[in-house]
Amino acid sequence: MRLWFALALAFVPAALAQGPPATPAAPATATLSTQSTLVLVPALVRDKSKGGQLVFTLNVDDFALTDDGIPQKLHLEQDTGGDPLALVVDIEGGGAGASELSKYAELAPMLESVVGSVPHRIAVVGYDSSPVLVQDFTPNDDVAAKAISALIDDDSGDPGAATLDSLGFAIDLLRKQPLQYRRAILLVSESHDRGSKLRLEEAVRAISDTNTAIYAIGFSSGAADSKGEMANLGQSQSGPSGGCMSRNPNDPNVDLNKSRGAQAADCLGILAPPLILAEAAFLAIRDALEKNIPETVARLTGGEYFKLTNAKSLGRDLATISNHIPNRYVLSFQPQSPHPGFHAISLKVPGYAHMEVSARGGYWADIAQSPPVP
Repeated sequence: MRLWFALALAFVPAALAQGPPATPAAPATATLSTQSTLVLVPALVRDKSKGGQLVFTLNVDDFALTDDGIPQKLHLEQDTGGDPLALVVDIEGGGAGASELSKYAELAPMLESVVGSVPHRIAVVGYDSSPVLVQDFTPNDDVAAKAISALIDDDSGDPGAATLDSLGFAIDLLRKQPLQYRRAILLVSESHDRGSKLRLEEAVRAISDTNTAIYAIGFSSGAADSKGEMANLGQSQSGPSGGCMSRNPNDPNVDLNKSRGAQAADCLGILAPPLILAEAAFLAIRDALEKNIPETVARLTGGEYFKLTNAKSLGRDLATISNHIPNRYVLSFQPQSPHPGFHAISLKVPGYAHMEVSARGGYWADIAQSPPVP
C-alpha cells in the first residue's frame, strides 16, 4: 500500500481521513418503495448490418423491456447527452496491473475527449490490495490527468488487486454526487480479484443499485489467478430471493459433496416465476464475476468492455467510449411492487432484427420495511 498512500498524500490529504470502507454504505436512494422509484436504463443501439453504426432514430415504442420477465411501461428521457457527468477513473496498479502500466499512456491525454464538452467532475481512484482516493472530484481535466499520470509513473503497488473493493469504493463516491449528474466508471483492471473483502453478493448489490455505467478495459490475470484468489468471494450469506441459494455450510441440510450447479438446480426448483428468473440471473452473474470481473460489470451496467492489448488499442477504445457515452438512449420505468433483491431486466427492439442493444442487465431492490411495533 506504499504506492497509494504516497499518492493520496500528494493529491488529496482529505482521503486519509476518509479511508476506503470495507463495504459500501447503503444509500438512501437505493431503497425502493412500491410505485415510487424510477429505474434508469441507458441503452446504446447499433446497426449490425452497417458495421455497428450507432442508431439515433428510435422512439420509446420501438423498445420492449421486461423486469423478471414482466413487461414494463417505458418512458424515454429527452436530450440526456447534454446532462452533466460524474466520472470515476478506477485504475489497478497492483497485482498484474503493475506490469501493464506502460500501456496506460493514452489515459491522461484522452481524458478530455472521454468526458466531452458537458459540465463534468472527475475523480481518480487507484488500488492494489485496497483502494485509495488519489484525486477527489474536480471539474479541472488537467488536475485529473496529472493524478492519472502519477498513478502510471509509480510502479510500487503491492501484489493485491482488490477490484471489487475498489468498485464499491468508486460507487460510494458517485452516490454522493448531485442527482442530475450521469454516473460512470472507467475501470482498468485484470480479469480476477485478488484479496477483496467485498463478497460477491455485496458486489452485485453495490453495482446494481445505482444508475452507474461501467466502461471496463481489462487484461488477463495470468495462470496464477486460478489458484485461490477468488476463494473469499462467492460465499454470500443471503441470495437475491431471500437466501435460497446461500445456505450456511454448517446447515445439516446442505450436502457439501453436491456441486454448486446441482444445489443451484435444487434451489431454482422450489421457486416460482418471476423469482426464478431473478435467481437464475443472479447465479449467472455471480459465476461470470468469478471468471472476468471487468467484462461482467460492464455488461451488467450497460457499459462496454474492451480488451487491453497495447497503448494504441487503449487509445482506440477510449475514443470509442468518448463517442458512446453521450449517445445513449435513456429509458426509465417504475417497478410495480418489486420483490427485494436482484431483478433481471431485458431490453430489446423487437421490430429490428439487425439492431444490437447494450443496456444494463438488472438492478437491486431494497424494500423499505416498517419498524416493528413495540
